[in-house]
Amino acid sequence: MALTQFFYDEQIRRFLLQFTRVFSNFQVEYGRTEDNTAKALYRVPVRYGDATRQAQTIIQQNSANSLPSTPLMTFHVTNLNYARDRIQEPYYIEKQNVRQRLWDTESESYETTQGNAFTIEKLMPVPFDLEVNLDIWTSNTNQKLQLLEQLLTLFNPSLEIQSTENFIDWTSLSVMYLEQVTWSSRSIPMGTDDAIDIATLRFVMPIWISPPARVKKLGVVERIVASVFDGNGDMNNAIFDNDLLMGTRQKFTPYNYQTLLLGNQLQVLEPATIILNNDGVKVPSAPPSNLMWHTVIDLYGSLRNGISQVRLDNPYDNTVIIGTVSYHPTDDRFLLFTVDTDTTPQNTLLPSVNAIVDPQAKGPETVGGGGYGLPVAASGQRYLFINDTGSNSATDPGFAQAWRGTDGTPLVANTNDIVEYDGTRWNISFDSSLDSTVQYVTNANTSVQYRWAAGEWLKSYEGLYPEGEWSLVL
Repeated sequence: MALTQFFYDEQIRRFLLQFTRVFSNFQVEYGRTEDNTAKALYRVPVRYGDATRQAQTIIQQNSANSLPSTPLMTFHVTNLNYARDRIQEPYYIEKQNVRQRLWDTESESYETTQGNAFTIEKLMPVPFDLEVNLDIWTSNTNQKLQLLEQLLTLFNPSLEIQSTENFIDWTSLSVMYLEQVTWSSRSIPMGTDDAIDIATLRFVMPIWISPPARVKKLGVVERIVASVFDGNGDMNNAIFDNDLLMGTRQKFTPYNYQTLLLGNQLQVLEPATIILNNDGVKVPSAPPSNLMWHTVIDLYGSLRNGISQVRLDNPYDNTVIIGTVSYHPTDDRFLLFTVDTDTTPQNTLLPSVNAIVDPQAKGPETVGGGGYGLPVAASGQRYLFINDTGSNSATDPGFAQAWRGTDGTPLVANTNDIVEYDGTRWNISFDSSLDSTVQYVTNANTSVQYRWAAGEWLKSYEGLYPEGEWSLVL
């Protein structure tokens, strides 16, 4: 009976797999292509096997009558030595508290809310030096020179490899050191000798072998709730009502900064920065700013890419637009914002509009081809106007003529109106001069949602959010 529980995490094997991937895509030149337009390149295979009879069998395709197939690279482990110069406190235990995202078993995906929390106790790993020989099998010197020239430039002085993507496993990182190059396996070629020549490269990888970690349920207080019921005994209302339990929270915006959402990018701005909305359905451009998101976020903690959230208060319907954020890969002034579509407003004007147009610049094509820039009028087509059609489009020259119905009925519509074709004539589906309520509609051509409020159409949730109207959830 074993004294310890069996475990096997394939740690050494993963390093060998990464070693294989390092040398798996090298090529040698074999003359030129059949049409003589380019060099003919051959990808050199790499296999695990000792440079003995086993590798020879592989090369000769398990047949004594087969001619050797070169070039080829094989590698094998020569030594696994205990690295005493890297010994650390063997009894040290590192504790880490981690929180999972909630897993939805139905959709088989992670939610944006917190799931289980754990404490991970990791024992000190054991240091070893893994020595591996790479044998380069070639039939002529030219092949050897081609491969060595590609390989040797990588190790100046070393090449970093990673055995796993586990973010809490620091032992997954290692480096490859090229220690020695043996030019040839033969001395003076004889006429009866095998034509195959072997060059050997010896590598050393300082690795760590970790014992199993201990995983426990997090033993600290995750949240404190004083009361979960309102005066009427309603729990749900008490939690979500802005004036009750969770609504007693105060929001603090760092230095009263603002945030500007354009497209999928969030920019942090000084409180004095003024953003003017452009007319119509256009959005402002990003103003110049040298504020970096790291300076804001580091005040409170660390941002986890793809998990941390930014929440934007929608002042028109008292909802919150939620999206996960991550640092921009090249510009720290911006966060990449991925909106949760379940939190975006629902369209109130249905169906979606086909496009946003200027009726004095474009119109539906005639059946014979009128050259007005839009498809031939068909029942159900809807357009959002950014200009007036005119007071009497039946007599106006130019594009206004295109908006007449088949019976000659003129279309008189104003800026911000939505018109719809019923098969005979164009009718006003949404009258901007009469409707002052908040409305939402999507442009089917671009899949962008727009909001009607305060007498103008703007993108529904893009724009400027001043202090107190946005928050970070790290």
